[in-house]
Amino acid sequence: MSLLGGIRPPIAALSALLLALAALTAFQLGHVGRESVPPAVLTSQQYFAEDGAIALRASLDESITDIGRTASLFGSGEPVSPDSVLDKLGSVYQKWRGTAVIEIKSGRLEAQRGENLPLTALDLTALDGESGLAPRMVRLENGETRLLTLALLSWPGRPQQLLVASSSLKVPGISLGRSRAIAVLDSSGQVLGSDGVGGSGQEKKQLAKFAKTVAEKAARNPLQAKEPGSGGFAGVSGSLLGDSKDGRRSVAGYAKLTGSQPGVGTDASALGLTVVSFVGVAEERSAAVDSFFWIAASAALLVLGALAVALLVTTVQRPLLRLFLESRRIGRGDLNRPVTVPKYGEAARIGAALDRLRRQLLGEPGAQTGGPRAGRRARIGTRALLGVCGVLLLVWSAPLLLTLNRAGASVAVPKTIVEDQRERTDTLADRVRRALNEGHADLTSVASVISDKTTPAELTKLLERTRNQHGRYESLYVLKADGTVLARAGAAPHHPAGKGPSKHPVTLVDSGNRPVITEYAEATGLAGAAVVGELRIDFLNALLKRPGLGEVRVVDAEHRVVGGNNGYRAFTPLSDADLDALVSSANDKSGANDKGDAGDKSDKGPHAKSALLRDGGVAVAAAAPMTGGGVAQPLDWTVVTWQPAKGLEIPAYTTQNRTVLAGLLGLTGAVACLGWIHIIVVRPLRDLARRAEALADGDRRTVVYPTHHDEVGAVTRSLEVIRLQLLEQRKRDAAGGTTGRTPGGATPAGRN
Repeated sequence: MSLLGGIRPPIAALSALLLALAALTAFQLGHVGRESVPPAVLTSQQYFAEDGAIALRASLDESITDIGRTASLFGSGEPVSPDSVLDKLGSVYQKWRGTAVIEIKSGRLEAQRGENLPLTALDLTALDGESGLAPRMVRLENGETRLLTLALLSWPGRPQQLLVASSSLKVPGISLGRSRAIAVLDSSGQVLGSDGVGGSGQEKKQLAKFAKTVAEKAARNPLQAKEPGSGGFAGVSGSLLGDSKDGRRSVAGYAKLTGSQPGVGTDASALGLTVVSFVGVAEERSAAVDSFFWIAASAALLVLGALAVALLVTTVQRPLLRLFLESRRIGRGDLNRPVTVPKYGEAARIGAALDRLRRQLLGEPGAQTGGPRAGRRARIGTRALLGVCGVLLLVWSAPLLLTLNRAGASVAVPKTIVEDQRERTDTLADRVRRALNEGHADLTSVASVISDKTTPAELTKLLERTRNQHGRYESLYVLKADGTVLARAGAAPHHPAGKGPSKHPVTLVDSGNRPVITEYAEATGLAGAAVVGELRIDFLNALLKRPGLGEVRVVDAEHRVVGGNNGYRAFTPLSDADLDALVSSANDKSGANDKGDAGDKSDKGPHAKSALLRDGGVAVAAAAPMTGGGVAQPLDWTVVTWQPAKGLEIPAYTTQNRTVLAGLLGLTGAVACLGWIHIIVVRPLRDLARRAEALADGDRRTVVYPTHHDEVGAVTRSLEVIRLQLLEQRKRDAAGGTTGRTPGGATPAGRN
């Protein structure tokens, strides 16, 4: 017989699966809620650090690009004084702590604005090529670190000058809330800049521990630091557990600066910086479900599984093996003893047919067609027995799948998760605001070099170069006061024909259910004209794609959707009234602030708000208006995010998921093993019962052949031997041969 066929392997497999599932239920699935900090809190800190790394990398790259482009714009025009360069730079951009212009040949400081720069750290003799102008970090005497960004200023016939800008290495635009701290580390783990770190020695000691560990982890290859196919942040990131004190534990997230595309570096990512953020959270070691539940569930599975296996063994396996032995005995010619007929199912029918065939071989007159068949118990088929086993196992699996350990609307979501949703939404709103402000600053920089002497060809070249340097624009053009387009780069303008530039720096236009964000920068050198940039809506939507925030939407002052991180219909209202109310609450300019909800914001005015929405399932939601100044603030846009709590790794939902998993495993194992028995044993056995009864009823012409080489197949082969013996007996009877001997040399009962 086949080693993998027959009745024994599926029953053995079912027994092994039930034992393994019982052990898994008792010793593994019950370990929920025993962590001091829920995994969802750790993941949230990792996302927070990734937000900081993205913001810092984007800010540094933007600053490096702006310095280089500004120097290029000045170099393409008439020579200007160093003071004029710095004044113009300061009026357009307000993001550098200090700027300076140095004559490279003599090393003389020509002009300076803001804080004093550590110019002695610059080697002016090593500025050849791109590597010589690469940004560099310099430590000041007071211990702070500055990033120096360099660009060449050159005009024909004048000595070359070096434009230098310094910026601090602090993460811009990150909403920290009350107790969070964030720091920037170099590749060796040294703290270059921090925010939110108090003067207590405990916080500084904890930061030093985190910095040492983060420096080691950040040195890994990104492909080896994450699971294959995990996606998300392209660089190295993760979370850490810190020290515990007075029932609170420090939790940190870290992320190394990396390019927006995997494997594609930038000037900022080449600095080897890492952002680490940490916050203190309350420790909760209460298990979501008592371990007794899982032990009881395991014991119940063992009892029900033992009943199911015992039923299969006693009503299916043993009768089939007995039939196998009886059929071989009859086939060998041992006809003296009656066949032991099983009590239930197809085995009973086959046993009764075998006994009739035995008596036919003996020549008994009452054994011909129409003889006695199996009793009433044979009506209980093997399929019914399998169904009973399935019901026994379903009694254990169904409650786990459908009713037990359900996380209802009153599920407790950790406060840290709700606060992180709010702060990350606030950070995202600030990121959108900064992106719009940066875009307008770029247009202002272009507009500052335009005069009435600039030809349309030169304007087109300037616009093309700007559009190539900044991928945010779909269209760039210069618009005169009468609405005439002097020069254009990119797609066709959406500005109304015949109308002059808008008085508002940033406007939003509905162009066929497609938002068009248009920015205007006045060209002072060309009366009434303006440089106009239309931003790609995909640029705005790309800013919103951050993991761990769920659904993200940007809504305007009328609460209409302008952008989102996935599919949406533009200029439609929010889909939920609770979200609409949350946006209204966040934009309330007169109501008092709920300090427990809004962190460290002011007591009045618009501020980020968060809430737990419990209609139709628990969801964590937050709304943050774009505040902080700049040309984008008058838009009155709000970023709103929400995500279902069931997707978070918190104890209540983890317990529910593991309970459902246990039920699914039990159901799958039962279906697989019982289905195996049905296909390999029950169906061939039913067909064999029909053939055996037909043979006992006198059908000698139909060949009985086996389907599988197992117990059922062995019984089938024995029936074929009996059929051939009956045919030989018929031939002898027809030829008038001796009838005193039975086939196989057996002697009828009552003879010697």
